[in-house]
Amino acid sequence: MNWYLKALTNYIEFSGRARRKEYWFFILFNILISIAFTIIDGVTGLYSIETGVGLFSGIYSLFILVPSIAVGVRRLHDTNRSGWWLLISFIPLIGAIILIVFLASDSNPEENQYGPNPKATAAKATTA
Repeated sequence: MNWYLKALTNYIEFSGRARRKEYWFFILFNILISIAFTIIDGVTGLYSIETGVGLFSGIYSLFILVPSIAVGVRRLHDTNRSGWWLLISFIPLIGAIILIVFLASDSNPEENQYGPNPKATAAKATTA
């Protein structure tokens, strides 16, 4: 849960790097919260079959849009790629597959143009 909250507090931070752990825990909690809101929408009758969105899940989706993009950009920075690679997801099927491979790739071990390695920074903080 701390990784999810960390990503939310850095919601306007598009520079820097995000570890795989931060990104994938953010995605996990995002999916769980979305499912919970969809269930709440369905139970309360606020889910619209025509639009495929409920009131609470729609508001949550809008709320989480910018933090999701920001953590995705920082994750790509960690693999030494530009945040513009997020746009590859607009290519049907193959773009999403390529993006998932990029997001699941290991960090660039040394410092890059986007900042120091967050794994190394976390390791130093725990040993100090």
